Amino acid sequence: MDYTDRLLGLLPGSRRTPGLKDLLSAAGAYLPADQVERIRQAAEFGAEAHRGQKRKTGEPYIAHPVAAAEILAELRVDADTIVAAILHDVIEDTPIAKEELAARFGAPVAELVDGVTKLDQIQFKSREEAQAESFRKMLLAMVRDLRVILVKLADRLHNMRTIEGMSTVRRRAIARETLDIYAPLAERLGLYAMKLELEDLGFRALYPQRYRVLEKALKRARGNQREFLTRIATQLAEALKRAGIDAEVDAREKHLYSIYRKMLRKRVALNEIIDVYGLRVIVEGPDACYRALGVVHAAFRPMPGRFKDYVAIPRVNGYQSLHTTLFGPNGLPIEAQIRTRDMHLVAESGIAAHWKYKAGEPGSGAGPAQAREWLTNLVAMQESGSSEEFLESVRVDLYPDKVYVFTPKGRILRLPRNATVVDFAYAVHTDVGNRCVAAKIDRRLAPLRTELRNGQTVEIITSPGAIPNPAWVNFVVTAKARAAIRQYLKGLRRSDAIELGQRLINQSLAELRLSLSDITPMGLAATASELGMADADELFEKVGLGERLAPLIAHRLGSSATAAAGAEGDEDAAGAPPAPLAIAGTEGMLVTYGRCCYPVPGDPIMAFLTVGRGITVHREECANVEDYRRHPEKWLSVTWAPDGARQFVSGLRLEVANRVGVLAAVAAAIAGTNTNIDNVELHERDSETSELMFEVRVRDRRHLAQVMRVVRRMPDVLRLSRTLATRSRDE
Repeated sequence: MDYTDRLLGLLPGSRRTPGLKDLLSAAGAYLPADQVERIRQAAEFGAEAHRGQKRKTGEPYIAHPVAAAEILAELRVDADTIVAAILHDVIEDTPIAKEELAARFGAPVAELVDGVTKLDQIQFKSREEAQAESFRKMLLAMVRDLRVILVKLADRLHNMRTIEGMSTVRRRAIARETLDIYAPLAERLGLYAMKLELEDLGFRALYPQRYRVLEKALKRARGNQREFLTRIATQLAEALKRAGIDAEVDAREKHLYSIYRKMLRKRVALNEIIDVYGLRVIVEGPDACYRALGVVHAAFRPMPGRFKDYVAIPRVNGYQSLHTTLFGPNGLPIEAQIRTRDMHLVAESGIAAHWKYKAGEPGSGAGPAQAREWLTNLVAMQESGSSEEFLESVRVDLYPDKVYVFTPKGRILRLPRNATVVDFAYAVHTDVGNRCVAAKIDRRLAPLRTELRNGQTVEIITSPGAIPNPAWVNFVVTAKARAAIRQYLKGLRRSDAIELGQRLINQSLAELRLSLSDITPMGLAATASELGMADADELFEKVGLGERLAPLIAHRLGSSATAAAGAEGDEDAAGAPPAPLAIAGTEGMLVTYGRCCYPVPGDPIMAFLTVGRGITVHREECANVEDYRRHPEKWLSVTWAPDGARQFVSGLRLEVANRVGVLAAVAAAIAGTNTNIDNVELHERDSETSELMFEVRVRDRRHLAQVMRVVRRMPDVLRLSRTLATRSRDE
């Protein structure tokens, strides 16, 4: 007997370290003999590849992948998935390459293993970034082949079963990740039995003392309730039989972690959680579900407002069942679930219950349509930003949906709890979200940030010229909406940066008596290449974002002109002041106005170049100007361009007599000049006077002077001046 045979033979057949015999027995119950032989060969290959490696628990490493494979065999997945589970750590932990796996076990197996493999070979800035990037890679591999997540979930489940070998710190970190990501992911894909075990193991590892206390308390209360529930189940079974409905009625115990979460959510003690047990009724067909519901409600009075029909409107993961809460004897609430056998299979096994892969067609198997639809959105999500943003988006999107709303044509959309009108618009289509300007809820106009409720009909009003509002990111809750808004703003920011960069370089070239029109495309491309940039647009973008200084770029570009023209330009430009950059107030995201001094057209201004943010405009007398003059290379000479269309925020500080109605009188006087008030604050200085701080919108300095003249004439106004910001400063 060689090493491999001895190792495989030594694997005990317990639940924690299942042996090869257990795996082959589980696979042989539904797979043909040749596929079972492939699995045996994969186990031998994996044992040889992991020779000498041991787990933290001290057992041979091959015990872990074989155990993960048995978990999948119990779900009756295809042979490729089981083989991939056996080999899922081979690429990561051994010298064997993906190409060798493909040659020995086929390309589909190699792709599955690669999709599960973490990115340990790449250097990341932090453990969080590495974890997020690994998760991004795994989920994007899921889009191509759903079996990737089955392997990963089986891997995580067995790791949680044997987590005792880890240190306390690592155990808590893995448990937290399991509860936050993997258990909700299993639920989203309909793998309910796996989700329950992941939650139970994660709860026990993260909060061992709470787990023990709760488990002990439930054991004490279990005896009487279980006997009581068995009698009710018998009564219901007899009532269903008399009604001619073939049904199985089982008493079930509520999941320990769900009880704990309910205690936290409702802030109640365990003895106040009375619906610890429930009933499950399994019938033959969907019509029998509703007939059985009538029998159940006839036997026990239903609790108002506690009925949910997931048969007609399934959950996002494909789950279907009727849920109702009954008043049992002595008024004790009992939760009952009514479903068909097929629905029960989907509820327990999710996408695995639908697994029908054809030989050689790894993409042909499809889980529930809802799960597949969610997965296809992952590609759009991953374009929204960093790996950490992607992980957070998926984390938000994993939890169960709570709101069901309708389009005007009657289509049902499932959205998370607290979803807004904007979330609904993006759920309909990304273009609808990008162009939405208003909405009607049940035929009445409603703000875009309105939170939706079950049963509402939502109509989105769009405009061809509309664009997403950056403020939407602050209140949308779906990952799709957040990703689409960020992606659009990222593109808008880039176009703004390119335009601003061109203007800044043109301004600096003017000192050399040149302009961008004098620089050949080859000269632009050569300069960009010298600086390690792909093209001229990237060069302009870096300048617009403040990551490169326009004067230095201009001198590089100027050297590409003729020597004579360059010399003449240098000589003529000597001592010439830089041409001011014209600011119209409509430059987009890359030009902002200092909240420290509130510049408005007509004020003498300067601009400071901030890395990653473009330019910030200040009044010349602003106190911050002195701070920034330590970096003269980042200051720009700017002037106002004629443009009366935009309004600017300015600040006013008033000292007024402290009498009733003075605030209303001042606000009315300002409004009388056709001026909008953005913000107002009141500070009482003493019993005689108060200080009022206004933010008003004006066209220019002349408009502001008009407002100040009107306010200054008021008898209760003792002092008036332009003021600093009432909000936090930009710089």
